[in-house]
Amino acid sequence: MDAAAPLATVDAMTVVEADTDIEAVARISAVPAILKLIVESFGLRLALVARVTEADWKACAVHDALGFGLAPGDRLELATTLCREVREAKKPIVIEHASADTAYCNHPTPKLYGFESYVSVPIFRSNGDYFGTLCGLDAKPIPLAERNALATMELFAQLVGLQLEAEERYTHTEAALIDARAAAQLREQFIAVLGHDLRNPLAAVLTGSEVLLARDLPDTDRRIVERIRASGRRMKRLIEDVLDLARGRLGGGIGVEHGLIEDLGPTIQEVVEELRMAHPGREIRVRVDRVKAIRGDRGRLAQLCSNLLANALQHGHPEQPIDVEVTSNGAELLLSVTNRGEPIPEDVRAQLFQPYFRTTPGTRRMGGLGLGLYIVSEIVRSHGGTIELTSTREEGTRFRCIIPHGT
Repeated sequence: MDAAAPLATVDAMTVVEADTDIEAVARISAVPAILKLIVESFGLRLALVARVTEADWKACAVHDALGFGLAPGDRLELATTLCREVREAKKPIVIEHASADTAYCNHPTPKLYGFESYVSVPIFRSNGDYFGTLCGLDAKPIPLAERNALATMELFAQLVGLQLEAEERYTHTEAALIDARAAAQLREQFIAVLGHDLRNPLAAVLTGSEVLLARDLPDTDRRIVERIRASGRRMKRLIEDVLDLARGRLGGGIGVEHGLIEDLGPTIQEVVEELRMAHPGREIRVRVDRVKAIRGDRGRLAQLCSNLLANALQHGHPEQPIDVEVTSNGAELLLSVTNRGEPIPEDVRAQLFQPYFRTTPGTRRMGGLGLGLYIVSEIVRSHGGTIELTSTREEGTRFRCIIPHGT
């Protein structure tokens, strides 16, 4: 590409639509990492996500190490791009050496934009709707087949499409939930989408990230793929949270499989280590006593601890430690998580365990959909237990779950 590329003219309404697409892509935290990985792994110095419609091409996210100068919001004449052909055929295009390629040596697009190597793959939402393309290109020839560029970029495009639709649905659903009259219907629709339409492609993304991590990657690339995997796992947890909401609201409670748990300690330690890896700058202190065996669901109790600890990491003071304690009073298991920070106001505490509750109306919750504490309360209830909440400036905020041993 070169700086003389033909930019398209736009009207005010089109600018608004462009801003919406750009904001939707910008909310996907994995996109910058994906574009950086494309540049570093394949040598394609320009990588981008483009929104492509029947009449329009616009850049939504760009990693430009080529010096072309393209930025999010910039538009190109659709007829001058190969993305138009990708959209029409719904198939990727890969060019390793345009001037020596019989199919593209006389094609006007490579000459117009000055590239020799090029790869573009379509981005679809899970329902099959076309969004745009994930592209990479460079002014020099690159052996893309040897570097497995197409398969990797198809995996990345699937991840972008999956997260794009999820982010859009989260935003639309959260906004609509303000209207209580539409809340029940929207939740059912949201649950159906998450539970059925997103599970299979998400499983493919997670499997693909595991395949990439099994390779001998440079440290930088490995960290990027690990972030992509972590993003996929976060989406999986969100899906499970919403399905738990459905089971809790429509099926008489969250399902549990009670069994004899001889020692809960290793499970709690695994949860803590997982979140330590995700938050390497935070101090998490753990005290797990050897307690009497408990009859309960080990996986659900691990989820309970994970949700409480994630909540503490989100709302606690970043420079203060978080304490996780598992003890017993003889008849009951006592599991508590304490963080330091601003105390929770009295008028807020009674609503904390309600689904979709926001501590600050109008803001985006970094932890997800506002279901974490609701699910904690449902798990405790299904084990016949109770929750105590104390929150003071001096002692911090402590969630304490009291669960009968049941043996």
